[in-house]
Amino acid sequence: MSNPRHFITENDLTREQFNALISNGIELKASRKRGEIRDTLRNRTLAMIFEKASTRTRTSFEAGMVQLGGHAINLSPADSQLGRGEPIADTSRVLSEMVDAAMLRTHKHSTIEQFAEVSKIPVINGLSDLLHPCQLLADMQTFVELRGSIEGACVTWLGAGNNMCNSYINTARLLGFTLKIACPPEVNPDAALLKECADHVELTHDAREACANSDAIVTDVWASMGQENDSQSLADALAPYQVTEDLMQLASKDAIFMHCLPAHRGEEVTAAVLDGPQSVVWQEAGNRLHAQKALLEMLML
Repeated sequence: MSNPRHFITENDLTREQFNALISNGIELKASRKRGEIRDTLRNRTLAMIFEKASTRTRTSFEAGMVQLGGHAINLSPADSQLGRGEPIADTSRVLSEMVDAAMLRTHKHSTIEQFAEVSKIPVINGLSDLLHPCQLLADMQTFVELRGSIEGACVTWLGAGNNMCNSYINTARLLGFTLKIACPPEVNPDAALLKECADHVELTHDAREACANSDAIVTDVWASMGQENDSQSLADALAPYQVTEDLMQLASKDAIFMHCLPAHRGEEVTAAVLDGPQSVVWQEAGNRLHAQKALLEMLML
């Protein structure tokens, strides 16, 4: 494949392509429930490179490849030449000769960009310090399944302006919804990204204001992987942005709560909300599998 398609940021898709992925993910989910066998990726192999620990990303991609008739190989620095200093570009060149696509879950976004720059195969961002686009596929599929089109809706992000928040900013512009972000000033999202997407994003430091009449409230852990040493200072700053039943009551009566997981009950969200009737986190987690199967088909067929 001389000019492979990559999925490194949400902006690698048009609105039409993103919506088509959601529709195909919903159909793939229904097909699986009907017990149908689908082998569109028969004899195809996905290489998965993990610099960070993973439950949902690894399981969903590996299971997804199996369900589509293909195979996945798990690589980590501990058991590959990456751990012995092989340049990421050289690894990319080698894998381009052996497999049909690669998924990377890395500390630095630049690692994925360097890998993709020389790759002859599709490259997928399974998470970086900048973005988490695969999670947005699952989140958007979940919203559409439960509430219909997200265009024109209002979504609230509570918490630090991290990689998940950045992906929500990109997706708000791409799919045409309003994103209200509430966070402490010291962890604002990327200023350049906010400026680029200003027509679809509202930034506030008032959690109650951000939740008013929202159709979905979303959050993430307070300390992402690699920030554990700063966890106490982050917790102090983010405490007013904990998702509580009181905040959920300010949203629309049929508002949903989403979280990319793993969640820390009693920190970024109360147990009453996470395990409550408005929470759709388990459906959201399951949709990682189906949304990514749609992505794999789009990139590899």
